[in-house]
Amino acid sequence: MKLISFRVTQFRSVEDSGWINTNDVTAFIGTNESGKTNLLVPLWKLNPAKDGEINPIQDYPRDKYHIIRAQKKKPVFIQARFQLSDELSGTISAITRLPREQINQVIVKRDFDGEYYVGFPEAKGPTEPKTQTIRDLIVQTIQNINEIPTTIKADEPLKESILHVLSTALTLLEGITEPSIGLTVLTQIKTIFNEIDLTKAARRSSISPRFGQLIDEIDEFIEAVNIPEPTDNEEVINLILDNLPTFVYYSNYGNLDSEIYLPHVIQNMNRSDLGVKEAAKARTLKVLFNFVKLKPQEILDLGQDFPQGSSPTQEQIEAVAEKKKERDVLLQSASTELTSRFREWWKQGDYRFRFQADGNHFRIWVSDDKRPEDIELESRSTGLQWFLSFYLVFLVESQSSHKGAILLLDEPGHSLHPIAQRDLFAFFDNLSKTNQILYTTHSPFMVDPNHLDRVKAVYIDSTGSTAVSANLRAAEGQIKQTQSIYPVHAALGLSVSDTLLQGCISVIVEGTSDQYYLSAIKNFLIGKGLILPNREIVFIPAGGVKGITAVVSIITGREQTLPFVLLDGDAQGLSGAKKLKEGIFESSPNNVIVVNDYVELENAEIEDFIPLDFLANVVTRMLPRPADLEEEFIDVVRPGIPIVQQIEAYVSSNNIELQKGWKVELAQRTKTQLLRERASKQIDESTIGVWVKLFQCILGVNNEA
Repeated sequence: MKLISFRVTQFRSVEDSGWINTNDVTAFIGTNESGKTNLLVPLWKLNPAKDGEINPIQDYPRDKYHIIRAQKKKPVFIQARFQLSDELSGTISAITRLPREQINQVIVKRDFDGEYYVGFPEAKGPTEPKTQTIRDLIVQTIQNINEIPTTIKADEPLKESILHVLSTALTLLEGITEPSIGLTVLTQIKTIFNEIDLTKAARRSSISPRFGQLIDEIDEFIEAVNIPEPTDNEEVINLILDNLPTFVYYSNYGNLDSEIYLPHVIQNMNRSDLGVKEAAKARTLKVLFNFVKLKPQEILDLGQDFPQGSSPTQEQIEAVAEKKKERDVLLQSASTELTSRFREWWKQGDYRFRFQADGNHFRIWVSDDKRPEDIELESRSTGLQWFLSFYLVFLVESQSSHKGAILLLDEPGHSLHPIAQRDLFAFFDNLSKTNQILYTTHSPFMVDPNHLDRVKAVYIDSTGSTAVSANLRAAEGQIKQTQSIYPVHAALGLSVSDTLLQGCISVIVEGTSDQYYLSAIKNFLIGKGLILPNREIVFIPAGGVKGITAVVSIITGREQTLPFVLLDGDAQGLSGAKKLKEGIFESSPNNVIVVNDYVELENAEIEDFIPLDFLANVVTRMLPRPADLEEEFIDVVRPGIPIVQQIEAYVSSNNIELQKGWKVELAQRTKTQLLRERASKQIDESTIGVWVKLFQCILGVNNEA
């Protein structure tokens, strides 16, 4: 089961986070005290791998503690939506007889009493057969029976009786105007058919098998209508809860010490009353020894010497020497293994580890090319100590007790050098092949500018509650939100600096959603061989028209080559384009592009570059579906009107509340759909022609420059 999204409600500082989409790796950025931890902890408590008990004093919102404490039925504090594996969805489909597309996603909730609730948001319940389908079956059966010759005398009255009840059933159906029929009518038809006792039919009858086939088909329809909702099926509920992934929460990583007293290690590994810090160290030591396939007791035993004052024989002396030699070989082999494996992850130096045992003491020494002499681990950088401990814990535990678990990391790598923090991206990407990762940070070096779709901004809203948004510019007017997303601004600044050094083509757009759409279109065209840029095209969001001038000044670079600017065709975009052409782009007006230049639609926005039906389908899947909804968005969307205007009008008329950052979420979903292989057949040639024309303009002008 893969976590798709989750929602936190009434948990500590979080009133309602809204649904938060998750990736293989998801980052939550925000200032201290913004509530980042309060998003990870409730997920952990949905199904903790260890510990994670619900604690009313800590977990209830303080301003509602007295209310929740008095409630007999405690509220749900966490909801998580999962994608089921093919195997599990196949099993549930077989149990419920519902198609896989209706039960391939599940929402699991937990309340403060610890009770679980399971729901299938796509399930439509039992399906009633079409009236015309039943009518056609009966008509076909009448035709077939009329064509069957009666070769035995007993078949003649049977044939007449069967045709009579079939005619009666047809008459019953004539009075039904509904397109589908339910259990009541199906049962009436079955009762009519039961007037024929097929057990009395002749053994060689050729009529009874055909009528029996129709009865079996009616029985199947009755059984299908009688199928209980999947949430009422105890077997299904147990299957989901048994397969629910565990959540592992880490905030204390337990840095290794350079010198380890083996008797204490052996004792602490079997204790359950250690403090948080000591328990974290004991855990790290345990995985260290597991990783190098050593046992502390064995290392201790192999190093035992003779008691003082004893007179060992030559044979005993040789036996002790042989054990110490074996211990040295074991430690040397384990040191080589750790050195080799660690080099795959740590890129900040070519480190070599050496394990040494001396009596009851176990030491870890480190050297590298710059400092070839052995130095105790504890005397090396805190960052190296942290990364080694972090590496061991996750590499070992994720393959054993935490296999398949979802990892929740609170402020990982905060003691690492910025370049080393960037190396964590590679570590996370590899680890996410087996374990999804959600982490919190306030460091710009822990934000991957190449994967901004992984980033969620966390901040305190105007009510004092923790809020989270995929739109990194959401609630821009709130100073705390601006502070929260500072790491993203910093990461983008670092990324832009890097790309300038590589001579990329820069295109400034208004917002993050524009960046997603244009990146998707670029990759689509490159994939089909329709454009072949000799330089990378980078789309840089400016946070609106007002921010474009500032971004231009940052990225112009030493060559003073102006970037491209692509603006919406609404009033603000047209006004901004005019000012840019009359100002800093006076010498290069063709570098300022408006969507209206390519899309024949008044007030067109970037979204209107995407085919209407294609984007409308994504919108329909994204929007909530109220119970009283009469028409879905795809049923009412019309050409000739910008789609963003239509979305806003539709949700307003249907009392649907759009979440903060919905345009970014829509862009993310569209990008994912557009880059799938089947999208090639869904995009018409005229749209592709517009895309090619736009990118040829960008590439052509830059080449001339």
